Amino acid sequence: MNKLTAIIPTGNEIHNIEAVINSVNFADEILVVDSFSNDGTFEIAEKLATKVIRRPFDYPSSQKNWAIPQAKYEWILLVDADERVTPELKAEILDILKSPNPEVIAYWIGRMNHFMGECVHYSGWRNDKVIRLFKRDVCQYEDKHVHEEIIANGTVGKLKNKFYHNTYITFDAYMTKMNRYATWQAKDYDKKTGTLTPYHFIIKPFWGFFKHYILQSGFRDGVVGLTIGYIQGYVIFMRYVKLWLLRKNRD
Repeated sequence: MNKLTAIIPTGNEIHNIEAVINSVNFADEILVVDSFSNDGTFEIAEKLATKVIRRPFDYPSSQKNWAIPQAKYEWILLVDADERVTPELKAEILDILKSPNPEVIAYWIGRMNHFMGECVHYSGWRNDKVIRLFKRDVCQYEDKHVHEEIIANGTVGKLKNKFYHNTYITFDAYMTKMNRYATWQAKDYDKKTGTLTPYHFIIKPFWGFFKHYILQSGFRDGVVGLTIGYIQGYVIFMRYVKLWLLRKNRD
């Protein structure tokens, strides 16, 4: 059996920390990387995890790339605090660790997304997947502020079972998170976006809503789908407002 390190990045996750650690209790090492939480997350993690290290938070890929080399074992399962490893996913991961394919260095894992207390079946989240099971020394995250993904120097497989994922606490908390994402996205888009025009402030936000709500069948998710579509458009609009402010303040 190959040994496994589970890495959990945290920052004020008192509502998640115990459950997420319990969901990875099959790992040989549970490494919590905490960005100086002040809500009790750190104290609970110290009791339940194998090891807790603290580092000031910059942005997600920076935090994760710093954490990966700290892992004791070659195989890593990286789990966000709002995700859970289901029993079915656990069994599949253990099977891989027993007899891994030597050609595969990482695995995509799908996510069963929940929002506002409902399972989201459409709205662009239907085929959501992330690379989270991977070999420590041949994988790292691309240096992006938002929607970062693992760069794997080799073959990537896909698991059949999925994470349970619930990114929603309250609507206000979710909108705060989306505003933070828009700020990070403005930095990512600064180099690749030319002069800002009405196209960025009007057409692109409308397209974001239309894509999620109409083309990706968000209307089939009811109020939840309508809300997701609206938020997607809003975040795109705020991305360019914040990029405009970034450039204005820099000039």
